[in-house]
Amino acid sequence: MGQSKQLLPLDGKPLIRHCIDSIIATDIAEIIVVLGRNSEELLKTLQGLPVKAVFNDELGSEMANSVRIGLRAVNPYISGVLVSLSDHPLISEETLKNLLRLHYEAPAKIIIPVYKEKRGHPTLFPRHVIDEIFKGGTLKDLVNRNTERVRTVEVIDEGVIIDIDTREDYERVLGKLVTRL
Repeated sequence: MGQSKQLLPLDGKPLIRHCIDSIIATDIAEIIVVLGRNSEELLKTLQGLPVKAVFNDELGSEMANSVRIGLRAVNPYISGVLVSLSDHPLISEETLKNLLRLHYEAPAKIIIPVYKEKRGHPTLFPRHVIDEIFKGGTLKDLVNRNTERVRTVEVIDEGVIIDIDTREDYERVLGKLVTRL
C-alpha cells in the first residue's frame, strides 16, 4: 500500500488502535504486539497502552515468525493465546469476549470464528498447541494438524472476515463505517 496500513486513519484513530482497544476491553491478561522494522511511529501510537512491544526485524518474514517472537514474550503459564491481526480492525469486543468464554469452557480447543460459513480471525489457540509452531510450519499447518481440536463458532460479526490488504479494502472499510453511523 506504500505506507504502514496499521497507521491508516479509521474513525479518528489508527487501524492498530481499533484492534488493540477491542482487545484491551476484554481484560485479556497480557497483550503482546509484534512490530516490524521501522516501527517508531507505531510505538508512539501504542504509548501509554497496557501492551508489551516486541520486534520482528526480519524483513519479509512470514507471520509464523512473528508469532514465534511474540510467544517468547508471553507468560509461560497462560492457558491460551489469541492471535489477532492488525489489519482486521472491525472485530467487535463481544466477539473477542465470546472467544475467551469458549476457551474457558474448552481450554484444549482451537477456537475459530466463522461468519456466514467463512472462517475468520482472530484464532484462539491452547498454549500447548500454539507452542508447536516452534517446530516449524504456519498457524494454518497447526490447525490442519489438529483438526480434532478445532471448534468453530458462528458469529454475527462480519469484522472477523474483513481485512485490509489493499487501498480498495481500506476504502470498503471506510464505507462500512459510514453506513454504520
